[in-house]
Amino acid sequence: MSKKEDGMNGKHKISRRDFVKTSSSLAAGGLLLGSLPVGAGAYAGGTATLKIALVGCGGRGTGAARQALSTGDGVQLVAMADAFRDRLDESFETLNKVFDDEPEKLNVPEEHKFVGFDAYKNAIELADVVILATPPGFRPDHFEAAIQADKHVFMEKPLATDAPGVRKIMEAGKMADQKGLNVVVGLQRHYQNSYREVINRINDGAVGDIVSGQVYWNSDGVWVRERQPHQNEMEFQMRNWYYFTWLCGDHIMEQHIHNIDVANWFIGEYPESAQGMGGREVRTGSNHGQIFDHHFVEFTYPSGAVIASQCRHQPNTMSRVAEFFQGTKGTIDTSGDRGILKSWDGETLYDHNADTDPNPYQQEHDELFAAIRNGDHINDTEYGAKSTLTALMGRMATYSGEVINWEDALNSPKSLMPEKYGWEETPPVVPNEDGKYPVPVPGKTEVIA
Repeated sequence: MSKKEDGMNGKHKISRRDFVKTSSSLAAGGLLLGSLPVGAGAYAGGTATLKIALVGCGGRGTGAARQALSTGDGVQLVAMADAFRDRLDESFETLNKVFDDEPEKLNVPEEHKFVGFDAYKNAIELADVVILATPPGFRPDHFEAAIQADKHVFMEKPLATDAPGVRKIMEAGKMADQKGLNVVVGLQRHYQNSYREVINRINDGAVGDIVSGQVYWNSDGVWVRERQPHQNEMEFQMRNWYYFTWLCGDHIMEQHIHNIDVANWFIGEYPESAQGMGGREVRTGSNHGQIFDHHFVEFTYPSGAVIASQCRHQPNTMSRVAEFFQGTKGTIDTSGDRGILKSWDGETLYDHNADTDPNPYQQEHDELFAAIRNGDHINDTEYGAKSTLTALMGRMATYSGEVINWEDALNSPKSLMPEKYGWEETPPVVPNEDGKYPVPVPGKTEVIA
């Protein structure tokens, strides 16, 4: 693939106005209905039922299905797919309770409940809209299959766990444009009023050019699922997926991508390099797989802006999930969902009141289904893929201790995914005789080649 063809190399500095135009998920100004393929525009302005398939029935997938089914009338869940039958059943039971007074919204007979690594293929065939919420390592294959089958897509972030996956996502995203298919990515800050109001004011020059910033996802951490006696290695890693890089990408990608994405969005560029440090100090048990419990990265952008990025999973430490930026004329504070802009002399330029704002998780589905109905066109794939790559650059930097450049990261041939999927197959990483997994070591671990 040449640099020209892949669409992500070369110039990754664009004007802020163009960046906002392409990355904003407002449904206005999309393709004309007359230019859409028959399948993509079949529901525009109509009352036909949109059939939904859920691929990945964990907590986030169940939540996304609930939000999709809450977009109004004329939506119906018709198929479900997961690697594990118990997860699928739990999800179905939860949704059944939520929509107890609207039973017509769930029409998933037994023969439309699919289990296993290839279950997504069957579910996709039955739907008009596909929700992709499995562990992110599987996202590239699932997204490609959905677009090839002419389906609209909602997919959770991050969009891949390695560079080959990012490239596959980008190619499928181009195909979605060609087919007029709508794609929404679960970077919900793009659908949150406070962030939309702030980006409008940045674009109008309220704080000048952003020259620096600090972005955070510091918390106690997330769930851990201990190994059970009956599990083989593949099942254990699939159940405990958050702690294996091939499945999760590490928490700098799985969670902190939200804040990194905001930096890209507000600056209007993608970083040209990253360098940082990280490791495991608290979360060191065998059930914690191989990922780090803290990362610190400096991202340098073509304009010269530098973003200090930190994420941490360590109990009893400072918790903070927010973004702060400094511009040539003022500052930005997004903490508490407020969106506060101030001039350097202390004058408050804007202070967003989020009390009556819609839920951004619901808003992204509302806009997706409205776009399908109205013949508009949303495609979040490009900024979702590029923010995924940015977070991947950060992980590469902390794992290796090296300076990682954008083009090198993008073009890395290093794949983390197994060659074959199956319960009896060997995962890409396995424990040693002491039950410990290989953990990246800065100065020794290779992340590009």
